[in-house]
Amino acid sequence: MPDDLTAADLQEWVTGLDVLFGRVAGRFGRVEPRRQARAYLLGLLAPIDRKNSWQLAEAAGDTAPDRMQRLLNSARWDPRQVRVDLREYVMEHLGHHDGVLIVDETGFLKKGDKSAGVQRQYSGTAGRVENCQVGVFLAYASPLGRALIDAELYLPRSWTDERDRCARAGIPADVPFATKPALARTMLVRVLQAGVPVSWVTADEAYGLDFKFRRFLEEQRLSYVVAVPKSQWVGTDWDGDRADTATAQAPAEAWKRRSCGRGAKGERLYDWALGSVRFEVEPGYQRWLLARRSLTPNAKGERELAYYLCYAPAGTTLEDLIAVAGSRWAIEECFQSAKNETGLDHYQVRRFDAWHRHITLAMLAHAFLAVTAAHSPKAQAGWSASHQPRSAVCWHT
Repeated sequence: MPDDLTAADLQEWVTGLDVLFGRVAGRFGRVEPRRQARAYLLGLLAPIDRKNSWQLAEAAGDTAPDRMQRLLNSARWDPRQVRVDLREYVMEHLGHHDGVLIVDETGFLKKGDKSAGVQRQYSGTAGRVENCQVGVFLAYASPLGRALIDAELYLPRSWTDERDRCARAGIPADVPFATKPALARTMLVRVLQAGVPVSWVTADEAYGLDFKFRRFLEEQRLSYVVAVPKSQWVGTDWDGDRADTATAQAPAEAWKRRSCGRGAKGERLYDWALGSVRFEVEPGYQRWLLARRSLTPNAKGERELAYYLCYAPAGTTLEDLIAVAGSRWAIEECFQSAKNETGLDHYQVRRFDAWHRHITLAMLAHAFLAVTAAHSPKAQAGWSASHQPRSAVCWHT
């Protein structure tokens, strides 16, 4: 909760929270879990250091964390149904025809081997291999704001191959192994079936290099800008090249200096080059290779390069593609604010269902802050599209 609220601001803030909780209250069948869920939500929004069951219970006036723990571990409510209400709330306030869906993952450092899905694996949060859980998330960003709208807990094969271990962590027997891109597709299907207004999808290399993920987006007529590694093959099997090799052939005049949006230190300026990829697509659509080059050299004296595969209606501009590539940072900002402000990573639960319940309530609290900020007179749009020999890639000059 903001520290500088006036009495009028506070009343408006409380009213807005009551309206939001009114949307989800029916998902908690009995009075006790309903009251506890509201107390949990208030605690997540309160200015307390660690938002675990003990501190949330203390903020709610409870002498012990039993009620908070029961809400997460044994009370009867379905977090996926609450996420339906969360998504509708976000779309009502932040939905826009230029909306972008952003897929990414974040790690949750854990001790021991009992928490669902935990193992030694790479954590982008830590920047190294750690003992952690990994959640795959879906965010929605538009000119009106951004918020997390869905999540799935990644379960490595070390878990799904041992069903007794899964049972002890509350993982249902019908939950199979699924790759992170497959989890992302599952969430995108839910969003599409709900009719969410969206023009684009963007994701990092872990998803961009997955052919099934890109093909799924194309089958759904979803335009995309996804990061790929330098080794990504571009073009057809018989007429193509690696992304870095193709980019090395780009003429000097193909590079354009553009901003991909404002960051903490001002405009995020890079040099960009766009090339059309010779590849059969649906009529009216086009594939491109987009390359981004840093302006200043790194410690090795090199200007770092990043690569993106793009798919969108023919005639889409370089500026449009750059804006979508830049919008991917919105989910990183969502992770940071949700962890710092609504306790996304403060949980102390081990069960699969308890993880989903805490994460859902933390996303709900974060969405409330995002919507409140969007309605503030001081609010600024978090993202907006900017309309400013034979090779497999034809570079635009």
